[in-house]
Amino acid sequence: MKPLPLGASIGIIGGGQLGRMLAAAAARLGYRTIVLEPQPDCPAAQLANRQIVAAYDDPEALAELASNCAVVTYEFENVPVATATKLAASVPVCPPSSALEVSQDRLVEKRFLNAQGISTADFLPVDNDADLAAALQSFAGAGVLKTRRMGYDGKGQRVFRQSSSEHAGGVYDAMGGIPLILEALVTFEREISVIAARGMDGRLAAYDPAENVHRDGILHSSTVPAAIAPATAEAARQAAFAILEALGYVGVIGVEFFALPDGALLVNEIAPRVHNSGHWTEAACIVSQFEQHIRAIAGLPLGETARHSDCVMENLIGEDVLRAQALFAEPDLMLHLYGKAEWRPGRKMGHFTRLRRAS
Repeated sequence: MKPLPLGASIGIIGGGQLGRMLAAAAARLGYRTIVLEPQPDCPAAQLANRQIVAAYDDPEALAELASNCAVVTYEFENVPVATATKLAASVPVCPPSSALEVSQDRLVEKRFLNAQGISTADFLPVDNDADLAAALQSFAGAGVLKTRRMGYDGKGQRVFRQSSSEHAGGVYDAMGGIPLILEALVTFEREISVIAARGMDGRLAAYDPAENVHRDGILHSSTVPAAIAPATAEAARQAAFAILEALGYVGVIGVEFFALPDGALLVNEIAPRVHNSGHWTEAACIVSQFEQHIRAIAGLPLGETARHSDCVMENLIGEDVLRAQALFAEPDLMLHLYGKAEWRPGRKMGHFTRLRRAS
């Protein structure tokens, strides 16, 4: 594929803050953006050239998006696979629908990763209370029970820490009576993530791993560099590259890991999109993860991933956004607000990145 000509339109499915940042990056590179999002005046629409207000599976809206765009991407992984498949019949869709299929089901995802020789926590499918009791017994009574689909920011999860199968009674129905997965509890030293990309030409690139801290299941901060050995960082990059290659991927991906005390890594999950733990790249790198994604899907050369500063990125969750006025006064700090009309508990309102420049 030849690079998209300047002025070409890029479709973005999803109108949240990730779509907003993709639209900004696209505009800086000379491209137009059209957002498909059912919520009027969504954060992405404030910066995009146009919004199609419709459901993600609306046939007329999809036809309109395909006919007006040179390529289509998405900002979240729960886009219906049927939507991506339908669009791909008439316009390139990046990343491919296979990435959605893998990432939307935790059981499928872990089996895919293991098939690539990539380690994960032990896991078992759970389709009723009897399955849960047997799985808990296999994992010495401890584990994290998760919905196989649609979970994010800690939602759809339940942790078991005591060795007793009697805790399984009624849990399956309480979790919605839907397919579940029990993952063994992992004793890890820290959580890290790698933001990596694959271009149209097959070139691979990755940013330095970030060390992540979560609070109540939501990412609180990402620190770069992560406190890991160089060999561990390289292993994380190579695992991300293997995933990109196996999926025939084009675009940016986020891969989350558990780093074990001995330096080994377990992949926790993959996100086929730009990722919250990569927001630091807009402040500490010449080419951010958002520009990198646009470069990849537009057929441009991938950009430089080296960072010019150490940094800490922190999310502004809910009422944290009220700190914005004070943050404006800090030196060596990039503040990014998402244009959301009101804050709510647990809602991501923005983020900031503090730089620690080399002396």
